[in-house]
Amino acid sequence: MAETDLRILVVDDERSIRRFLKASLGSQFTILEATNGEEALRAVATEHPDIIILDLGLPDIDGVEVTRRLREWTQIPIIIVSVREQEKDKIAALDAGADDYLTKPFGVGELMARLRVALRRSAQTEDEPVFTTGELVMDMNQREVSVGGQTIALTPTEYDLLRTLIKHAGKVLTHDQLLRSVWGTAYESETHMLQVNISNLRRKIEHDPARPSYIVTEPGVGYKLKML
Repeated sequence: MAETDLRILVVDDERSIRRFLKASLGSQFTILEATNGEEALRAVATEHPDIIILDLGLPDIDGVEVTRRLREWTQIPIIIVSVREQEKDKIAALDAGADDYLTKPFGVGELMARLRVALRRSAQTEDEPVFTTGELVMDMNQREVSVGGQTIALTPTEYDLLRTLIKHAGKVLTHDQLLRSVWGTAYESETHMLQVNISNLRRKIEHDPARPSYIVTEPGVGYKLKML
């Protein structure tokens, strides 16, 4: 699919931001707009965009809650753009299921790079085998993950993170290696983004996330996917 066929939903109550993004991205993508959370939820259901650029400070529903509601039924990539710089806000958004977080003001080049990463991760259809360890099964052809026969819904980022761990099953991957592999070289300092996504993955695939059987922490180093 060509980039011009891809549809981006821009959710922001500031008209100037929507105009800026439409001017910056409109030649490469089809731009849809929403000015609040309720409009955004309706637009995703009816317009089926390929990716969402979402502000947190919406007038009706906070962007974190919008993300949480969307994650109940769709895994469409969500990139947060917000003036909120505090770590707790970033963690809350990522914890709710956002794929990325960009602080305003931002450069168009950086936004484009992050859009490409999110879209590439979402569209990935590599012909890869089925991996099994314990009750965890990952069918990389179908992009499906199950535990004990129950299908698990993962975000594109969580899927890519688990796939990276599985590709190196039994080996310790450092924080930097995982960040580079899943998010790219620009994210090597974003350890909290990695920690949040690991935590989310554990909640979904581990019987006891506090005592993980699959994704094991190597203190001060990184993580590995344990073979059972």
